[in-house]
Amino acid sequence: MLLFRSTNGQSPAVNLREALLLGLAPDRGLYFPDTFPKLTPEEIAAFARLPYHEIAFRVLSKFTEGIIPRDVLAAMCHAAYNFPVPLEIIHVRVFLMRLDQGPTASFKDFAAQMMARMFGRFLKEDNRQVTILTATSGDTGAAVAHAFHKIPGVRVIVLFPAAEVSESQRKLMTTLKDNVRTVAIDGKFDDCQAMVKRAFADPALAHIPLSSANSINIGRLLPQSVYYFYAASRVAQAGEPVVFSIPSGNFGDMMGAVVAREMGLPVKKIIASVNDNDAFPKFLATGHYEKISPSRNSLSNAMNVGHPSNLARLVAVYGGQMDETGKINKLPDLAAMRRDIFSTSISDECTVAGVREVWNNFQLLLEPHGSVAWQGFQDWTAVEPLGNSPAVIIETANPAKFPGEVEKVVGWAPDVPANMQASLQLPESFDRLGADYEKFRAYLLQQHTAA
Repeated sequence: MLLFRSTNGQSPAVNLREALLLGLAPDRGLYFPDTFPKLTPEEIAAFARLPYHEIAFRVLSKFTEGIIPRDVLAAMCHAAYNFPVPLEIIHVRVFLMRLDQGPTASFKDFAAQMMARMFGRFLKEDNRQVTILTATSGDTGAAVAHAFHKIPGVRVIVLFPAAEVSESQRKLMTTLKDNVRTVAIDGKFDDCQAMVKRAFADPALAHIPLSSANSINIGRLLPQSVYYFYAASRVAQAGEPVVFSIPSGNFGDMMGAVVAREMGLPVKKIIASVNDNDAFPKFLATGHYEKISPSRNSLSNAMNVGHPSNLARLVAVYGGQMDETGKINKLPDLAAMRRDIFSTSISDECTVAGVREVWNNFQLLLEPHGSVAWQGFQDWTAVEPLGNSPAVIIETANPAKFPGEVEKVVGWAPDVPANMQASLQLPESFDRLGADYEKFRAYLLQQHTAA
């Protein structure tokens, strides 16, 4: 059975079931596979003939052996992935992968839908209940809230920065009731994330079974590795390496590509495209890491993260060790990291220009996060030739989530998907707190007592 270890190295190794339900390791580190299971070139080549849900089953089964029966996992994948994953041609051998066709029009649906099914199964088997704490900078909260809505044994509390999510992002989570509570924090995403992490390690909350559905939970990363296999199966010849440009905030999406690569997917380059929160590009260039506090506001609001949690996992892949505060206790192999990964910071001005360029030149509509990925790809090709390699630009949210920004650039508002339209008409309900951990602890205790 595959084991998962903490990036801080002070907690015992656990299996996938325990890592998923715990969310964060007791030593505040992030769980990561002790070793990466491998897919053979023949197994990967076979993906070209398979639908998305079958590829998901074959990838995820490498992690769930002995935890979830194969027929059960296959049924989970079939139920979770019942929406399309479009790959649109930008120009020769350069593609746009739209991950915005799920229930909340965000790439977060790919992980949340699978996580909810795993959680539900494990909790039912154990006759347990759990409270899921999630911090969101935009799309995670909605995806988690929808996926876990009415799942027996689960209570969901979502924290979001009050002034930094769009109306549609907010309403996709604040219009749900039942087992879902949302809390607007008068602060930044990093404040929300810090309070969630602190709650996991708080002895005063030890009697409340807590877990996470943020990308600090390994259950988020594993399903996100699947769409890189899927994309390669559609745009590349067998064994041909692919370039992926990924809009990166908390670096969970980018780590999905790293997981796929470590499992055997041929990858030529991973482009980690960030907005004005440029801690990682500077670290990659200098070897010195300094988190940004407070995080900087950008049009690509889901990426307003001053200290990406998943850097601890990335550093671990390259033989280093970073703790939860961003302190690097052992430097990773920077030469190898620079060989494999390119990172660049995209300003709001360039983000707007990217939306305009792609629409005017290719009649494809991007939103700010996808534009950051597109412009990151342009920055990379300016220093390293693409050659004949296929490249995939990742679009993480539906443009309708950013109608104001998109309309300013192209002159018209994008069509709103039916599920988003419905939520915009519903009444909202959410609580409000300052960025004060003591008050948040009191809130959690109150919610637990009232449950």
